[in-house]
Formats: sequence, C-alpha cells, structure tokens
Amino acid sequence: MKKGLKIVTIGGGSSYTPELMEGFIRRYNELPIHEIWLVDVENGQDKVNIDADMARRMWKAAGHDVEIHVSFDRKEALKDADFVTTQFRVGFLEARIKDERIPLSYGMLGQETNGAGGIFKAFRTIPVILDIVKDMKEVCPNAWLINFTNPSGMVTEAVIQYGHWDKCIGLCNVPVIAMMKEPEAIGYDAKALTYQFAGINHFHWHKVYDQQGHEVTQKVIDALFDGKDIGLPANINNVPFFKEQIEQMQMIPCGYHRYYYRQEEMLAHSLEEYNTIGTRGQQVKHTEEKLFELYKNKELDHKPEELSMRGGAYYSDAACECINAIYNNKKIHMVVSTQNRGAIPELPVDSIVEVSSIIDGKGATPIAWGKFPSAQRGWLQCMKAMEECTINAAVTGNYGMAMEAFALNPLIPSGESAKQVLDQLLLAHEAYLPQFTSTIQRLKKENVQIKDPVVQELMKEGK
Repeated sequence: MKKGLKIVTIGGGSSYTPELMEGFIRRYNELPIHEIWLVDVENGQDKVNIDADMARRMWKAAGHDVEIHVSFDRKEALKDADFVTTQFRVGFLEARIKDERIPLSYGMLGQETNGAGGIFKAFRTIPVILDIVKDMKEVCPNAWLINFTNPSGMVTEAVIQYGHWDKCIGLCNVPVIAMMKEPEAIGYDAKALTYQFAGINHFHWHKVYDQQGHEVTQKVIDALFDGKDIGLPANINNVPFFKEQIEQMQMIPCGYHRYYYRQEEMLAHSLEEYNTIGTRGQQVKHTEEKLFELYKNKELDHKPEELSMRGGAYYSDAACECINAIYNNKKIHMVVSTQNRGAIPELPVDSIVEVSSIIDGKGATPIAWGKFPSAQRGWLQCMKAMEECTINAAVTGNYGMAMEAFALNPLIPSGESAKQVLDQLLLAHEAYLPQFTSTIQRLKKENVQIKDPVVQELMKEGK
C-alpha cells in the first residue's frame, strides 16, 4: 500500500524551490506527501543539491517526515508519481540573457516571454516538455502535470495538443498577485470580491465584483490611476496605461499589456537598461547568486524574504494550491491555462486559454466569459495565431513557420532586422535547438554573425 503522495519537480534547482516547499508544508494536513523528488540536469547539480538541503531543513523545522530525493535520471524520478510540477529553464539564465540582448541590439524588445525572446523560450522548452510527457506516459500514466515553466500557455498547449496529455494545467503568478493586492487597494476584504479573468497567458483582462454581484472594476481602475499597488509583478516597468483607454474598455489589463499598449516607452526603458545596468536577465542572475548564497546557510530553514525580488513570486504557491484542489476535489476558483471549451467564443474550443476556472478532482473547468469587444478580440486572435505558429515551429523546426510567428508578433517589426534577429538567436541557442539543425548549419555556411558583445562572450565561454 502506498505511504503517501509522491511529488516530482522538474527543474528542482530553481530558486523558487523553497517557495514550493513552503506551500506544501502549509498544506501538509490536506496533502499527505511522503516523498518529493527534485530533478535537474547535471549542469545544475550544485543548485539542486543546495535546494535539496534547504528543503530538508524546512521539512524538519515543520516537524514532518518527508523524504527529499535528488535525481538526474528523469524517468527514475517520475516512476509512480502522483503530481509532476515543471519549473525548468532550458539553457539557464544565460539563455534568457541572449533572448533579451540579441533583439535589443536591433532596437526591438528583448523580454523573457514577449516578442522574439518569448518565441525562442518556447522553441527551447516545448521539445523538452514533450519528452517529459513521453516519460510520464510510460512510468506515471495517472499523474497530473502542473506546469509553470514559461511561456506557460504555449507550453501547456504543446502538452495537450501535441503531447496528447489532457491531465495538464498551466499556471501564472500574475492573476495571483492581482487578486492579492487589489482588494486592499480598494478597501475590501479579499473574500468579499469575485474575479473573472479571460485571455491567454500574459495577455488577459479581468473584471471584479462585490458580494452583491455589483461590478467594482471602476474602483480598481481608479486605484490604478491613484498610484496604488494593484499587483504589478516585480519584473515589469511601471509605465502608466492611458486612462481613457482603460476606462473605455472597463477591464483591467494584465501588467504585460504595457509591452503592447505602451510599446514605445517600454522599449525605451529596456534599451536604457541594455546600455547601462544590463537586461532583466542579467539583473536576475545577480539576484539568484545572492539567493543561493542565502540557501547555503545551514541555519536557514524558511523561505527568505529576498525571494520576492524575483519576478515570479507566488508561482510555486499557486502550484501547491492547484494540486491541493485536485487531490481534495475542492472546487475552488483559480486562474489557469486550460482548454477553452467555449469560454472565449472568439477562439477555437480546443485552444489553450488563461481563464477563471473551477479546480476539482477532474481538473479545470473554465468559466464562460462571453464575447470580447472588437479591440480585445482582435488582439487575442492575433496573439493566439502567433502562439500556434510558434508551437508548430518548435515541434517541427520549420524555419518558414518561425518566420510566420515573428511576422505575427506585434513586438517584432517586420523586415530584414527581424530576420537577422531570428537567425542570430538560432545560432546563439544551437545547443538547445536540435529541431533547427539544418537551418543552423545553413546559417553557419552563410557566415551569419552575432553582433551583441555580451552574447559573443557567452558563446566563447560555451554558455
């Protein structure tokens, strides 16, 4: 007879692992976890061992007997798992830095999940997640896959559409932070508000209602323009939206909409950092180094406050809550990436959308949003088409399809510069893009050169 739940975390050497442990510890009375496996690649063994030691201290301090295992053999770790969480980054932070700096060297946005950088993160990640699914089909066919590897929506869509693994839910911290911060900003108790979100990952809108069913979205809009904290993630520059635009739509756009509604200003900020203190990825690299120095402290047995400086705070806690809701059939509201099933009528029924859903033993049941106004409908359909082309290119390695994804992306100006960025990113990430091997070999013969000096140095170092 099984002793308790087995949780496997792919990307166990992430700086977010202590937050994941904290979330499981807080829910231990509802989630009878017996063992947690932290899985990583050999190059990440230092970090995953640090995380494992800290996890053991955290569980010991909590007074619970939970086994913490480290493995570099994914299939071994996955055997008989009940839940699998994914928080890995293919190519480590050096890959993110390349994603940011190469586009910025051409005067276009370089960002982790938006623009050219987001497309290439998907190119590197999707083949890996599909390999994980293959292993799960063989050794843990009944497990749930809870994904918070970015770009979360596209990765989740690849799992369900191409991997044919329906027991998958994608998570994002952006709605979580909004629902934490907005009630305080408008003087309400969080339990007194009802939220409804709809869109796709990092590209959604939401409305808010009080206990009587009256819409209070305008109060949140007023708080936003009064300068109150309504939950902007730490990694997004706070360029204000245009008030008239937001009041007209009567919806709260997510923080990432700044890259689209205020593209000029967001690009200028990114270029300023690129030319001075370094891109967000370079900054996060320093933050992570400090975090792992903290994690090495043999006296530390709780999540340090410094972790909140990372842009993905609360991702891990959302994963724990999602697992709890499935395991205990809790029927709670969460905002997740799941199959549309008519929630947004302007998108295909099997498309992956990020919407308010009820989470219970059978997974996520999306709540119908209804029709979007013209502007939001147009944005969504364009962005979803871009996602579909990106996923297809990630799976097939089709260079022409990659160009289609670039052409559709609103943050990538079309023309020769876009092609140069595409080609240089392919070369920069060669080690993680086997599906594009023939194209990369052609680019080498054509003597395509990477012009960003920081990326050149990373390449010399073999990173």
